[in-house]
Amino acid sequence: MTFDPNARLDASQVEDVRGSRAVKGGLAAGGAGGLGIVILLVYTLLGGGGPGSMSADDLSNLLNGGGAVAGSPGPDSTLLATTCQTGADANNRQDCRILGYVNSVQAFWKDEFAQSGKKYVSSKTVFFSGQASTGCGDASTEVGPFYCPTDKLVWIDLGFLDELHTKFGATGGSTAQGYIIAHEYGHHVQDLLGKLDSGSGQEGAQGQSVRTELQADCYAGVWANHASATGYLQPLTDTDIADALDAAAAVGDDRIQSEFQGRVTPESWTHGSSAQRSHWFTVGYQSGKMAQCDTFSGNI
Repeated sequence: MTFDPNARLDASQVEDVRGSRAVKGGLAAGGAGGLGIVILLVYTLLGGGGPGSMSADDLSNLLNGGGAVAGSPGPDSTLLATTCQTGADANNRQDCRILGYVNSVQAFWKDEFAQSGKKYVSSKTVFFSGQASTGCGDASTEVGPFYCPTDKLVWIDLGFLDELHTKFGATGGSTAQGYIIAHEYGHHVQDLLGKLDSGSGQEGAQGQSVRTELQADCYAGVWANHASATGYLQPLTDTDIADALDAAAAVGDDRIQSEFQGRVTPESWTHGSSAQRSHWFTVGYQSGKMAQCDTFSGNI
């Protein structure tokens, strides 16, 4: 995706705490209710061996915050406000680009909610590096980007965007990054609509956790359909959509399990297969309508 060079960026939608003091404590996968694009990778698929290396109780504790103490972002940095002012900056700098995506995604949802007589409540994205204490527990780069319904924030270590290509094999590109941000804000939309409480907790290829993640993928596709209308982005190309689909496939549970643990176990899926994730992004993109994103009914 390419940003309109004349678009004005709103840095107030991002809190930049990169370089702040690291938080002591265990690694947590977004904590209780934290929803991210690759939460499954935490510990079991990156740093802690296979699933058999932990007891069920230990894994449950890890995925529910591990006893981490909730914290809050540090003071805002002035870096983004001074260096990320226009779409031209977004085309040249990664942090400005992610800020631009945050602006575009929230502009779309504000308008979408207004059209149906609802009020969209904005959520900030927090840029952190190393480790951070969130309302859902401690987080690090390995957690991947996630939305925390406790503090109503999207959390991301920008270093993950490089890992999406180097570790998970995504072709990369600007659109892949836009897909990630749009997916996390899809969870925020679910939160505002009261869909998160009923959509978590049950694993498996047809489970509630997968259905929740696939709806967020679908919502990301809906945004992509309207992205250029937000005033921040140029019209999408076929290559842009291919990059987004590739990123969705790269973080499919089956692909990740095959790569990192050598076998695929659908009964433990939490985010959906590569095919499921690509399919539901496509449903959202081709329809451009939230109503088409009902992943909680029927087979997925």
